Amino acid sequence: MKVRLFEIFTSVEGEGILYGTKTLFVRLAGCPFTCFYCDTKESLPLDSGIEYTIDDANQLIDSKLKKQTYKVNFTGGDPLIQHQAVAQLAKHIQEKKIPTYLESSCFDIDRFNHVLPFFDIVKIEFKTKDSDFVDSKHYDKLIDHTMKCLESSVKEKKITYIKIVVSSKTKLNDFKDLINQIFKIISKENIDGFIIQPTYGISEPSLELLLDLYDLVYPHYIDVKVVPQLHKFIGAP
Repeated sequence: MKVRLFEIFTSVEGEGILYGTKTLFVRLAGCPFTCFYCDTKESLPLDSGIEYTIDDANQLIDSKLKKQTYKVNFTGGDPLIQHQAVAQLAKHIQEKKIPTYLESSCFDIDRFNHVLPFFDIVKIEFKTKDSDFVDSKHYDKLIDHTMKCLESSVKEKKITYIKIVVSSKTKLNDFKDLINQIFKIISKENIDGFIIQPTYGISEPSLELLLDLYDLVYPHYIDVKVVPQLHKFIGAP
Protein backbone atom coordinates (compact mmCIF):
# COMPACT_ATOMS: atom_id res chain seq x y z
CA MET A 1 0.00 0.00 0.00
CA LYS A 2 1.12 3.55 -0.73
CA VAL A 3 0.20 6.98 0.56
CA ARG A 4 0.57 10.51 -0.81
CA LEU A 5 1.84 13.00 1.74
CA PHE A 6 1.89 16.71 1.04
CA GLU A 7 4.04 17.79 3.99
CA ILE A 8 5.11 16.90 7.52
CA PHE A 9 6.14 19.56 10.01
CA THR A 10 6.16 20.50 13.69
CA SER A 11 4.37 23.64 14.80
CA VAL A 12 2.00 25.02 17.40
CA GLU A 13 -1.56 23.78 17.07
CA GLY A 14 -3.52 26.82 15.94
CA GLU A 15 -7.08 25.56 16.06
CA GLY A 16 -9.65 23.86 18.23
CA ILE A 17 -9.64 22.82 21.86
CA LEU A 18 -5.92 21.95 21.89
CA TYR A 19 -4.58 25.17 20.38
CA GLY A 20 -1.13 26.06 21.64
CA THR A 21 0.15 22.47 21.92
CA LYS A 22 3.34 21.29 20.21
CA THR A 23 2.13 19.16 17.33
CA LEU A 24 3.51 17.13 14.45
CA PHE A 25 1.28 17.74 11.44
CA VAL A 26 0.97 15.03 8.80
CA ARG A 27 -0.76 16.66 5.85
CA LEU A 28 -2.20 14.19 3.37
CA ALA A 29 -2.93 14.93 -0.26
CA GLY A 30 -6.48 15.01 -1.60
CA CYS A 31 -9.80 16.55 -0.62
CA PRO A 32 -13.26 16.17 -2.19
CA PHE A 33 -14.18 19.80 -1.49
CA THR A 34 -13.07 23.29 -2.50
CA CYS A 35 -14.30 25.53 0.32
CA PHE A 36 -13.77 29.18 -0.60
CA TYR A 37 -11.85 29.88 2.62
CA CYS A 38 -9.47 26.89 2.36
CA ASP A 39 -5.92 27.94 3.25
CA THR A 40 -4.22 24.79 1.92
CA LYS A 41 -5.60 24.66 -1.62
CA GLU A 42 -2.31 23.31 -2.96
CA SER A 43 -2.94 20.04 -1.07
CA LEU A 44 -6.43 19.45 -2.51
CA PRO A 45 -5.45 17.45 -5.64
CA LEU A 46 -4.91 13.77 -4.92
CA ASP A 47 -1.81 13.82 -7.10
CA SER A 48 -0.20 16.59 -5.04
CA GLY A 49 2.65 15.87 -2.67
CA ILE A 50 4.90 12.79 -2.84
CA GLU A 51 3.98 9.12 -2.89
CA TYR A 52 5.52 6.80 -0.29
CA THR A 53 5.16 3.22 0.79
CA ILE A 54 3.64 2.90 4.26
CA ASP A 55 6.99 1.80 5.69
CA ASP A 56 8.78 4.76 4.15
CA ALA A 57 6.06 7.14 5.34
CA ASN A 58 6.34 5.79 8.88
CA GLN A 59 10.11 6.23 8.80
CA LEU A 60 9.68 9.80 7.55
CA ILE A 61 7.20 10.57 10.32
CA ASP A 62 9.60 9.07 12.89
CA SER A 63 12.41 11.27 11.60
CA LYS A 64 10.26 14.38 11.97
CA LEU A 65 9.02 13.64 15.50
CA LYS A 66 10.51 16.02 18.05
CA LYS A 67 10.83 15.48 21.77
CA GLN A 68 7.85 16.43 23.93
CA THR A 69 5.43 16.47 21.01
CA TYR A 70 1.93 16.53 22.49
CA LYS A 71 0.11 14.88 19.58
CA VAL A 72 0.26 13.95 15.90
CA ASN A 73 -2.37 15.68 13.80
CA PHE A 74 -3.48 13.95 10.60
CA THR A 75 -4.85 16.69 8.38
CA GLY A 76 -5.17 17.52 4.71
CA GLY A 77 -6.70 17.86 2.29
CA ASP A 78 -8.89 15.39 4.07
CA PRO A 79 -7.36 12.23 5.57
CA LEU A 80 -10.44 10.17 4.77
CA ILE A 81 -9.55 10.33 1.08
CA GLN A 82 -6.71 7.90 1.90
CA HIS A 83 -8.41 6.19 4.81
CA GLN A 84 -6.74 2.79 4.54
CA ALA A 85 -3.25 4.28 4.57
CA VAL A 86 -4.16 6.75 7.32
CA ALA A 87 -5.31 3.91 9.57
CA GLN A 88 -1.90 2.26 9.27
CA LEU A 89 0.02 5.49 9.87
CA ALA A 90 -2.08 6.39 12.90
CA LYS A 91 -1.69 2.88 14.33
CA HIS A 92 2.09 3.31 14.07
CA ILE A 93 1.87 6.52 16.13
CA GLN A 94 -0.43 4.96 18.71
CA GLU A 95 2.13 2.24 19.28
CA LYS A 96 4.51 5.00 20.38
CA LYS A 97 1.98 6.10 23.01
CA ILE A 98 1.58 9.52 21.38
CA PRO A 99 -2.00 10.81 21.04
CA THR A 100 -3.40 10.75 17.51
CA TYR A 101 -5.69 13.51 16.26
CA LEU A 102 -8.03 13.36 13.26
CA GLU A 103 -8.92 16.54 11.42
CA SER A 104 -11.64 15.83 8.87
CA SER A 105 -14.89 17.07 7.38
CA CYS A 106 -16.21 13.54 8.02
CA PHE A 107 -17.78 13.12 4.59
CA ASP A 108 -18.02 9.32 4.65
CA ILE A 109 -19.16 7.29 7.66
CA ASP A 110 -17.66 4.00 6.42
CA ARG A 111 -14.22 5.52 5.87
CA PHE A 112 -14.52 7.30 9.21
CA ASN A 113 -15.32 4.10 11.09
CA HIS A 114 -12.36 2.39 9.40
CA VAL A 115 -9.87 4.89 10.86
CA LEU A 116 -11.63 5.64 14.16
CA PRO A 117 -10.02 2.85 16.25
CA PHE A 118 -6.61 4.43 15.60
CA PHE A 119 -7.47 7.93 16.79
CA ASP A 120 -7.66 9.33 20.30
CA ILE A 121 -8.91 12.84 19.52
CA VAL A 122 -11.45 13.65 16.82
CA LYS A 123 -12.44 17.00 15.42
CA ILE A 124 -15.85 16.80 13.75
CA GLU A 125 -16.07 19.69 11.30
CA PHE A 126 -19.51 20.71 10.14
CA LYS A 127 -19.61 22.71 6.92
CA THR A 128 -22.07 25.57 6.55
CA LYS A 129 -24.11 26.09 3.40
CA ASP A 130 -22.21 29.27 2.65
CA SER A 131 -18.95 27.35 2.23
CA ASP A 132 -19.88 27.33 -1.49
CA PHE A 133 -18.62 23.89 -2.46
CA VAL A 134 -21.66 21.66 -3.07
CA ASP A 135 -25.28 22.09 -4.09
CA SER A 136 -28.11 21.73 -1.58
CA LYS A 137 -28.76 18.05 -2.39
CA HIS A 138 -25.15 17.05 -1.81
CA TYR A 139 -24.89 19.35 1.21
CA ASP A 140 -27.69 17.47 2.97
CA LYS A 141 -25.93 14.18 2.22
CA LEU A 142 -22.67 15.53 3.64
CA ILE A 143 -24.35 16.69 6.84
CA ASP A 144 -26.00 13.29 7.23
CA HIS A 145 -22.59 11.60 7.06
CA THR A 146 -21.03 14.13 9.44
CA MET A 147 -23.83 13.56 11.96
CA LYS A 148 -23.25 9.81 11.80
CA CYS A 149 -19.52 10.33 12.31
CA LEU A 150 -20.26 12.47 15.36
CA GLU A 151 -22.49 9.77 16.82
CA SER A 152 -19.85 7.11 16.13
CA SER A 153 -17.03 9.08 17.77
CA VAL A 154 -19.15 9.75 20.84
CA LYS A 155 -20.22 6.11 21.06
CA GLU A 156 -16.59 4.98 20.99
CA LYS A 157 -15.80 7.49 23.77
CA LYS A 158 -13.18 9.38 21.81
CA ILE A 159 -12.20 12.89 22.83
CA THR A 160 -14.64 14.57 20.47
CA TYR A 161 -15.24 18.19 19.67
CA ILE A 162 -17.13 20.14 17.02
CA LYS A 163 -15.76 22.91 14.85
CA ILE A 164 -17.67 25.15 12.47
CA VAL A 165 -15.92 27.69 10.26
CA VAL A 166 -17.99 30.83 9.80
CA SER A 167 -17.64 33.87 7.56
CA SER A 168 -19.45 37.07 6.73
CA LYS A 169 -21.58 34.92 4.39
CA THR A 170 -22.91 32.73 7.22
CA LYS A 171 -26.68 33.04 7.61
CA LEU A 172 -28.09 32.97 11.13
CA ASN A 173 -31.11 30.85 10.22
CA ASP A 174 -28.98 28.24 8.43
CA PHE A 175 -26.56 28.14 11.35
CA LYS A 176 -29.42 27.79 13.83
CA ASP A 177 -30.89 24.89 11.86
CA LEU A 178 -27.51 23.13 11.86
CA ILE A 179 -27.06 23.61 15.61
CA ASN A 180 -30.54 22.24 16.28
CA GLN A 181 -29.76 19.17 14.17
CA ILE A 182 -26.53 18.55 16.06
CA PHE A 183 -28.10 18.73 19.50
CA LYS A 184 -30.97 16.50 18.52
CA ILE A 185 -28.56 13.58 18.30
CA ILE A 186 -26.12 14.41 21.12
CA SER A 187 -26.21 16.12 24.48
CA LYS A 188 -23.74 18.61 25.91
CA GLU A 189 -22.19 15.86 28.03
CA ASN A 190 -21.19 13.92 24.91
CA ILE A 191 -18.64 16.39 23.52
CA ASP A 192 -15.43 17.94 24.78
CA GLY A 193 -15.75 21.28 23.06
CA PHE A 194 -17.56 23.41 20.51
CA ILE A 195 -15.48 25.85 18.45
CA ILE A 196 -16.72 28.63 16.20
CA GLN A 197 -13.78 29.51 13.96
CA PRO A 198 -13.91 32.77 11.98
CA THR A 199 -12.35 32.88 8.54
CA TYR A 200 -9.09 34.78 8.26
CA GLY A 201 -8.18 37.11 5.42
CA ILE A 202 -11.31 36.41 3.39
CA SER A 203 -14.96 37.28 4.10
CA GLU A 204 -14.14 37.76 7.76
CA PRO A 205 -17.24 37.86 10.00
CA SER A 206 -17.96 40.90 12.14
CA LEU A 207 -17.82 40.76 15.92
CA GLU A 208 -21.59 41.30 15.95
CA LEU A 209 -22.14 38.24 13.76
CA LEU A 210 -19.76 36.13 15.84
CA LEU A 211 -21.63 37.04 19.01
CA ASP A 212 -24.97 36.24 17.36
CA LEU A 213 -23.65 32.81 16.31
CA TYR A 214 -22.24 32.26 19.80
CA ASP A 215 -25.65 33.03 21.28
CA LEU A 216 -27.25 30.33 19.10
CA VAL A 217 -24.92 27.65 20.48
CA TYR A 218 -24.81 28.81 24.11
CA PRO A 219 -28.25 27.48 25.18
CA HIS A 220 -27.13 24.01 24.08
CA TYR A 221 -23.48 24.19 25.17
CA ILE A 222 -22.35 26.92 27.54
CA ASP A 223 -18.64 26.24 26.98
CA VAL A 224 -18.80 27.23 23.30
CA LYS A 225 -15.80 29.33 22.24
CA VAL A 226 -14.94 31.62 19.34
CA VAL A 227 -11.34 30.71 18.50
CA PRO A 228 -9.48 32.26 15.56
CA GLN A 229 -6.53 30.49 13.95
CA LEU A 230 -3.68 31.14 16.37
CA HIS A 231 -0.95 30.20 13.92
CA LYS A 232 -2.03 32.98 11.55
CA PHE A 233 -1.19 35.57 14.22
CA ILE A 234 2.19 34.19 15.27
CA GLY A 235 3.50 33.45 11.79
CA ALA A 236 3.54 29.68 12.26
CA PRO A 237 2.74 27.20 9.45
